[in-house]
Amino acid sequence: MRVSRIFKLLFISTLAAFTLSTGKAQDPIFSQFYANPLYLNPALTGVDRCPRFIMNYRNQWPSIPGQFVTYAASYDQHVDAISGGLGGTVMVDEAGNGILRNINASAMYSYDLPVNRYFSIRAGFQATYFQKSIDWSQLTFGDQIDPRYGFIYNTNEIPIENNVNGVDFSSGIVGYTKTFYGGFAVHHITQPDEKFLTTGESLLPRKFTAHAGFYLPYNKRYPDEGYFSPNIMFKQQGNEFSTNPNARQTFLGFYTKKGPLVGGLWYRFNDAMVAVLGIQTEYIRFGYSYDITISDLTNATGGAHEISVALNFDCPPKRRKFRPLNCPKF
Repeated sequence: MRVSRIFKLLFISTLAAFTLSTGKAQDPIFSQFYANPLYLNPALTGVDRCPRFIMNYRNQWPSIPGQFVTYAASYDQHVDAISGGLGGTVMVDEAGNGILRNINASAMYSYDLPVNRYFSIRAGFQATYFQKSIDWSQLTFGDQIDPRYGFIYNTNEIPIENNVNGVDFSSGIVGYTKTFYGGFAVHHITQPDEKFLTTGESLLPRKFTAHAGFYLPYNKRYPDEGYFSPNIMFKQQGNEFSTNPNARQTFLGFYTKKGPLVGGLWYRFNDAMVAVLGIQTEYIRFGYSYDITISDLTNATGGAHEISVALNFDCPPKRRKFRPLNCPKF
């Protein structure tokens, strides 16, 4: 039996074990945080005022059979009549070449509150419908293996319910000035049950995200020409610090922009370095990032590739004073 077949078998078996039991799921992580703002924090809905449409793609560990692939698309804009922003996202997350698939569709609303001439607060709320499914036909079991000829038998395992769906809620807040921004978000407030079996439970743990940064233009008279932006971010999902250190992650990095070119570098503590390159114009943005694994897993996994594309549309006429949030776009 080839090594790749053995590796795939181990991966699928592990995936099935965690999926069918009471294991704790975790959300996918994007490295271009601000290129997927609605996923980062519902309060960022409509912060650019102008309508925008964003697409994201991430391929994690491409050198391993059964890697994790995530697709996302979002639209949002500020609406003066409701003093806030409206938006929506669709995300598809696949593991094991589609053996395990999560589909989420979310609607967001954020309320904009200018506190004074220099400081604004934005609070957001998100409602999500999710569907989690498993492709039983791609799973393999021990009773299918012949010692000499490999996988030649049919399994006697009884198929389980292959779809789980439900409703989820999240919220967030962000405060900002012309040069500083900081926010906090809580996802999966109600901790929906994602179990496939009729017994036990598999609650999706709450995810807590704190993020902050500075937006420092190189030229204050022409801030759009370029900037330097140091950032920090903290994510925690669940309380399993002792048994699952990946449930807590800290990120430290920066972005810089000169003309249409954008570059960035992030350090994900004890896990990876992330390099970001992008092109940003008035109506379109394109970004690419690569995660270089520095943990014991090594970069033999192939790291992670991520691509983002954003389309900006013309703004509707202003009806009230609006302060956009100055922050990186990748």
